[in-house]
Amino acid sequence: MKPWTFLFALALVSAGTAVCASGAPAMAPHGMAMAAGKTDAAAVAAPKLQAALRSLWHGHVVHTRDYALAVHAHQPAQARLAANAVVANARQIANAVAGFYGKAAGERMLQLLAGHWGGVKALTDARAANDSAAQDKAMAALNGNVIEIAQFLAGANPNLPEPAVQGLLATHVAQHATQIRQIMAGDKQGEQATWAAMQHHMDVIADTLAAAIAKQFPAKAS
Repeated sequence: MKPWTFLFALALVSAGTAVCASGAPAMAPHGMAMAAGKTDAAAVAAPKLQAALRSLWHGHVVHTRDYALAVHAHQPAQARLAANAVVANARQIANAVAGFYGKAAGERMLQLLAGHWGGVKALTDARAANDSAAQDKAMAALNGNVIEIAQFLAGANPNLPEPAVQGLLATHVAQHATQIRQIMAGDKQGEQATWAAMQHHMDVIADTLAAAIAKQFPAKAS
């Protein structure tokens, strides 16, 4: 896969996101989400890119979910495997960014990805320990990180308005928070509903991203 594909796909995969203190999702702007929801062949400018981005986004939520499930089940070995998968993904992103935008951009992306995963992991661990103060701290870190990620993506791609990116990412983190809470509470039915919503939202983000990339790089996207 070309570096620009990894950059924008994975930048959002593990990038920081925001959520209100209650844990309720901050919904993406309607117009942007609706545009992303078009999946018919005639509406998709770069179907191969769209498929690749969907796969990458789904991989992110699979690994983070695996971590939460392992923590809840008191399976440290499995938790380490899941955490390592997220970190390996982040390093791939940083290397791709460095190859396309230079070393400084790669290092910055690694910092941003570490911020997102660090927040999600801290929130998972805090929920498992029933530590409300640590939960608040983790959410505050994610809220700050989403702004940085949105600024980075909007600055890189003029077709990704910063407020819209923040909305999409806020929903993503709100779903993380809800899923973690449900897993730690043993709410399997509720978590299944959240899991379905998360997978759908990964498609929304990937489709929005693919459309923006195709517009920015019409000669490269396919």
